[in-house]
Amino acid sequence: MAERDVRICVIGDELVIGVGDARGIGWLGRVISRTPQRDIRLSAFPLAVPRETTTALAARWQSEAALRWRGPDEGPQAGAVEPRLVIGLGMADLRHRTTTARSRLNLANILDAADVAGVETLVIGPPPVAPRGPDGGHGDAVGELSAAFADVCHRRRVGFVDTWTPLSTHDDWFADFTEGDGRYPGQAGYGLLAWLVLHAGWNEWLGVDAD
Repeated sequence: MAERDVRICVIGDELVIGVGDARGIGWLGRVISRTPQRDIRLSAFPLAVPRETTTALAARWQSEAALRWRGPDEGPQAGAVEPRLVIGLGMADLRHRTTTARSRLNLANILDAADVAGVETLVIGPPPVAPRGPDGGHGDAVGELSAAFADVCHRRRVGFVDTWTPLSTHDDWFADFTEGDGRYPGQAGYGLLAWLVLHAGWNEWLGVDAD
């Protein structure tokens, strides 16, 4: 069997690159390290911008991802690449008072453009924030935003990983924030995010068999 060249572009905010993780690998590194890679050459390219809104994300993702799916020195043979897109959504829309309708539309535009381009997409919903952190005041608004994103994905039959529901009542998730500055999770928190992604159909989405 020929080796598959699968390139995953992961767009989103600073959680994509694991800010606050002492190991420096975040949830993405943990997920990739646990993904079976027989007969597959798997590459993951995190394209993160701190505190980015969905409006800004929708405006930039295509040009940046295209360079990773087909590098500037690659010819027509690059068509053998399997492009994949992971969208790691955060809560920047709440900070910038983006309306829910606009947030939904921005995500819908990204998903529709990816579908037209033949790119398989997976969406990671925003996790809850620490109550004592500077963004803790948003509270249940993050959950409402997550539900709106989930509905957009459901309507388009795109996989959605709900991180809000299981983590909003998870003591270990919030306890992990107390070891840092209260703004980002640490090793335990990113481990929880990775577990959720891995157990939400990650291998099936990639078309790989679990060990």
